Amino acid sequence: MDLSNLTVTDNPLDTGGKSTSGNILLTLTLSVLAVMTTGINSLVISAIVVTRKLHHPANYLICSLAVTDLLVAILVMPFSIVYISKETWIMGRVVCHIWLGVDVTCCTCSILHLAAIAVDRYRAITDAVEYSRKRTSRRAAVMIAAVWLISVLISLPPLVWRSRDGEYECIIRHHQVAFTIYSTFGAFYIPLGLILILYYKIYRAAKTLYHRRGTSRLTKQETNGTTLPICPDREQQSPDTVSPMDKSFSEHSTEGDRPRGTIKSLPSESRRERSFKGPWISVPREKRAATMLGLILGAFVICWLPFFLKEVIVNVCASCGVSGATADFLTWLGYLNSLINPLIYTIFNEDFKKAFKKLVKCRHYL
Repeated sequence: MDLSNLTVTDNPLDTGGKSTSGNILLTLTLSVLAVMTTGINSLVISAIVVTRKLHHPANYLICSLAVTDLLVAILVMPFSIVYISKETWIMGRVVCHIWLGVDVTCCTCSILHLAAIAVDRYRAITDAVEYSRKRTSRRAAVMIAAVWLISVLISLPPLVWRSRDGEYECIIRHHQVAFTIYSTFGAFYIPLGLILILYYKIYRAAKTLYHRRGTSRLTKQETNGTTLPICPDREQQSPDTVSPMDKSFSEHSTEGDRPRGTIKSLPSESRRERSFKGPWISVPREKRAATMLGLILGAFVICWLPFFLKEVIVNVCASCGVSGATADFLTWLGYLNSLINPLIYTIFNEDFKKAFKKLVKCRHYL
């Protein structure tokens, strides 16, 4: 996703004369990443398509994200691998224009999908009753269409008004700071701010609800002045007491289904006493929520922040530049997010896990 790539060398991909063995190893490594990204995103798409239980508006956003990341894997990564290995562009000007357009648009769209998913989950947890009626397939389709439209609008100006490339290079180079600000803030910094704010509010709301429900459960267990301790992880949950963070992150595909919780007797009094922790009743779920949010935000920031910092620095600072190897590394670090996304957004969902297992075992089911 080279919005610009002003380097200190004449060749933007000059890595200082890579050895043949080093070039082969680099090519194989990048190829493995491309194949893994293709396979994992294809698995997510297949699971959603063939599994009825996953036919939920929230999962349609996940599916669209997987489609976008799949496009990155099959339309962007292979050309980048050839470009890096050959250290020159050999596929003609028409292919260059198409590749740059697909690269910038799909990477931007992938990032904006993460923001759309954050908005969807924020509404689902803070306005659950009302939003459950509005959370339809049509609404999901509108959100997906809006994400793609915004992505095109963000990507188009830098592509149209970029400076002419050399004969053997294919990058987006321009000398207008306004284009840099427009493209980087639209594609990353504004979505990043939105994602950080929404997930912070989601965590605060979930934490409040955990404590509130934990207190109410303790109160409801008091009978004739006697407190009956319960184990929160094993108790029967009704639809209105299902963990809000679980509904938002790991169980939204089965929202409205009968809860899976079953009542199990505890084998001994000592175990009941160990389970009854009073103020600590919501700690395990809070830790799980914090882990999920940390993975989502951490992966996104680590993958894309270095690239977009570089984009701003090399365009604002006239005397600044980066080597071709560094530019390639930061670009592929961003591409790596397309491999991580399907893992993070499905790993905590039991329905996805079951669907993956059945697909891997080649079991045909609907």
